[in-house]
Amino acid sequence: MGLKVFNPVTPGQRGKILLDFSEITKVAPDRKLTHGRKRISARDAVGRISVRRRGGGVKRKYRIIDFKRTKNGTALVKTIEYDPNRSANIAKICYPDGEKKYIIAPEGIRPGNQLHNGADAKSVPGNCLPIEKINVGSFIHNIELHPGKGAQLVRSAGSFAKLLGRDGKYVSIEMPSGEVRLILGKCVATVGEVGNKDFKNIASGKAGRTRWRGRRPKVRGVAMNPVDHPMGGGEGRTSGGRHPCSPTGQLAKGYKTRNKSKYSNRMILRKRK
Repeated sequence: MGLKVFNPVTPGQRGKILLDFSEITKVAPDRKLTHGRKRISARDAVGRISVRRRGGGVKRKYRIIDFKRTKNGTALVKTIEYDPNRSANIAKICYPDGEKKYIIAPEGIRPGNQLHNGADAKSVPGNCLPIEKINVGSFIHNIELHPGKGAQLVRSAGSFAKLLGRDGKYVSIEMPSGEVRLILGKCVATVGEVGNKDFKNIASGKAGRTRWRGRRPKVRGVAMNPVDHPMGGGEGRTSGGRHPCSPTGQLAKGYKTRNKSKYSNRMILRKRK
């Protein structure tokens, strides 16, 4: 998908870069595959802010994505559609019995292509099959962590993991972060990369577009008063006077938050970069 650069006719268009949506099929979302979504106001049950810098934004319908791909057989790609709830595009596929589902759109998939699910599927982009059946060295996405639970890893636009090798009933996979970990070979994954690679090149151009996405303004901790933030206060312009941290005092630079006794640590062969 290409990019659309705007002439600086107005301040909001100066520096604005958006997607041209040339690959998107101009159809409304399937009503049977969508449902309403409550806007997250970032408040808890009492009404207090529990997550900062969230709120507002336009209404969205949630598209029900098939992350499990448990229905074996061939499916025809009908449309490539925009999804406001994620960075990647989605594809609507139709099975021979008429059932339709949404999936994350892999790179290079177009309407009219055929995709296959199941252990007998070939290791080509768009097909979903157990990781132990995929060729070593292939790029994969939509990776399961537990068989039958559905894809949890590598789902954002332009991302991919690399299948490095097999070790008994496990396979070693290099994640986008550089981490190498073992995953059960019976877990399924989709071959290829996630589409919509140019998503990372978007420049909104104005603050209002960020508000449409449900993001509220950020205020630096050093600009607050001492009662509001550990880094606040001081005479004149100060840089905080202490290590960067959150309002609750949790360190923000280099402090490791992963539990040292987490059960899945033994599955990590190499930590992320």
